[in-house]
Amino acid sequence: MSRSGTVEVQPIDRLEDKVRQLVGLVDTLRAERGKAIDEATRLQRELDGMKARLGEAVSTSAEVATLREERELVRSRVAQMITQIDKLNL
Repeated sequence: MSRSGTVEVQPIDRLEDKVRQLVGLVDTLRAERGKAIDEATRLQRELDGMKARLGEAVSTSAEVATLREERELVRSRVAQMITQIDKLNL
């Protein structure tokens, strides 16, 4: 009887070990999930910041293009005025 009792205890011990391993694995996975969520949150904030900066850059780029066009218009008008002044001095 003691021999059959030992045989029956070994499978229970193995089952207990496997359950402990699974609990450890679940704990590890929960911790990794928490880290992954934190990282995803950080990356989302970073992405939002980059999108904002990109929007500002696009706006600035459009403003620079407008200012260049205005500068060329002013240059053209100044050149015309200089031409007219030169004609008056003749």
